[in-house]
Amino acid sequence: MSQIPDSLRYTKEHEWVAQTSSDSVVRVGITDFAQSALGDIVYVQLPKVGDAVTAQKVCGEVESTKSVSEIFSPVTGAISAINSDLVANPEIINSDPYTAGWLFEITVSAQASDLLSAAEYATLTA
Repeated sequence: MSQIPDSLRYTKEHEWVAQTSSDSVVRVGITDFAQSALGDIVYVQLPKVGDAVTAQKVCGEVESTKSVSEIFSPVTGAISAINSDLVANPEIINSDPYTAGWLFEITVSAQASDLLSAAEYATLTA
């Protein structure tokens, strides 16, 4: 069974969202369920710092030995940081999707109203 931390919010597209120490910045990654379904991740295409992103729109992709999956932004805003460790070591997402395997941070300009709680996400992946 996939790990689904209670402290995070989730999208129907299998991204997670964590509040950072700044009220206006969130950290984003893909869920344990998503990384497990993808298999061995071999490449990640991340947005660039400063890029504008829109909730529910594609902003990157994750490539595995099985397939390529799009990354959707869970909120609207601007990319404020990326996890540069993933460029050389994208497999970090497989081993630690919720901590070291985060993808990027967004300075939020509009909160998403459709983020799911851990319980709601669990029913989606059951």
